[in-house]
Amino acid sequence: MSSVPSPVFRRAGVAWLALIALALAGAYWWWLIGRPVSLPDAPSARIACVSYAPFRQVGETPLDVNAYISPERIDEDLRALSKRFDCVRTYSQGQGLSAVPQIAERYGMKVLMGIWLGSDRTMNAQQVRLGIATANKYPQVLRGVIVGNEVLLRGELPSKELAGYLQQVRAAVDVPVTYADVWEFWLRHPELAGSVDYLTIHILPYWEDQPVSPERAVQHVATVYATVRQAFPGRTVMIGETGWPSAGRPRQAASASVVNEARYLREFLRYAATVSMPYNVIEAFDQPWKRAQEGTVGGYWGIFDAHARPKFAMQGAVTEEPRWWAGWLVGAAGAALFALVGSWRRRWCGARGWAALALAGVASGCALAWQFRQMLFACRDAWEWTVSLAACVLALLTALQLARWIAARLGSAPTAPPLRWLRLGWLFALAFYGLLLVVNGRYRDFPLGLFLLPCAGYALVGWLSDRKALSMPLLEERFLASLLPLLAAIVVLQESGLTPVAWLWLGLNLLLALPVLVDWWQVRRLQSQQA
Repeated sequence: MSSVPSPVFRRAGVAWLALIALALAGAYWWWLIGRPVSLPDAPSARIACVSYAPFRQVGETPLDVNAYISPERIDEDLRALSKRFDCVRTYSQGQGLSAVPQIAERYGMKVLMGIWLGSDRTMNAQQVRLGIATANKYPQVLRGVIVGNEVLLRGELPSKELAGYLQQVRAAVDVPVTYADVWEFWLRHPELAGSVDYLTIHILPYWEDQPVSPERAVQHVATVYATVRQAFPGRTVMIGETGWPSAGRPRQAASASVVNEARYLREFLRYAATVSMPYNVIEAFDQPWKRAQEGTVGGYWGIFDAHARPKFAMQGAVTEEPRWWAGWLVGAAGAALFALVGSWRRRWCGARGWAALALAGVASGCALAWQFRQMLFACRDAWEWTVSLAACVLALLTALQLARWIAARLGSAPTAPPLRWLRLGWLFALAFYGLLLVVNGRYRDFPLGLFLLPCAGYALVGWLSDRKALSMPLLEERFLASLLPLLAAIVVLQESGLTPVAWLWLGLNLLLALPVLVDWWQVRRLQSQQA
């Protein structure tokens, strides 16, 4: 007659499987992003035109009215860009940008010169005055003057007033004049077509109201371009912005990554080579200042990074993270740290406790390395670095405490329950961030690596805890545990169920919430039986 494993034995078996799965999953993720991905080659590494803004160094932003980029800096940039691009697009006057046409001519480049318009009429007048003067001084360099960029999208000017600025510039210069906005706003305001020499539309599949996956993005561009041309028969239509981000949060099926940016640009260039279509891609360099307005993803649309290094080639395989092995090193360091700290005043003996600590250390190290990689993209200043690092340290300390408890439990040693207030703190932190994702999550990242440590740790503690020695969770714990799955489910719905990261976020919330809810239910059941 076969023996039936005891409930304690079965729970321990499941816990071992969970620890092994977490360690392997972390190691596999780092290995996976280090694999070269085969992509179709671009027809050429040369690109017709690219958006250029020189504000890429620490602290630089065009929102600072006193910002100034020297001609020497612009000369250095355009000399490098001339090897890959025939033309650059600018967005405003002043701050040193008026030197772009003269320097571009030096390197045989053309310019799509921008005049910035907003709600400040005084600034608009200054921009128009400077733009007209520059256009009349360098007409041979300019392919066109773009008067206003996404003004209607931002709601800063009515179309009638915008048309007045367009007509003013058009009457004063001898080069084509246009206005640039998201393609939908041209369809909503067809009356503007009479005020421009050609239409300039932005098609950004990642930012669409219904985001488009990178695999379908170029087909989407082709469809939109055909739709706009049909709406304005006989008119020249230029794609003034198109591109893909290399880092940041996913939007439904649209995932930001180096591989996807390379995929999109290569496929778009293949498409552009088959049609007669003027275009400009966004953008030359990563723009760190945009992260303040658009979250992490806003700063990573460049073909080159902020240090002017190319992110990928236009031919051959592309690797998301060439230094993937760093994640394994941190995982190994995590195993050593957990074994060292976990052995202090240990009350267990044998290999099981050591193995549990090692597996927990590998999983925690890989997760924190993932979180640190995200912080490299997301953190903008010393304050954000301080807060993020403090959160990671707290997560590590929490994981160490929980790993010691789990090792003792699996090592058949007596264990004291983990600190209850610490679990309450993580419940609050997860609920707070989940609420932010629900009410204002468009530009927020998913900090999976940070929350994996306490969520997985408390789930294992709850699974291994003695069912006969349960205590009623605090009222605050019960409330937050009830709230977490609801908030996370809303995030999944907001992403239309298409974002794997949103599902992982839901999973983390369930890992932290379910042990509290189960304890609550079981204590209530025991109380009712005793009554």
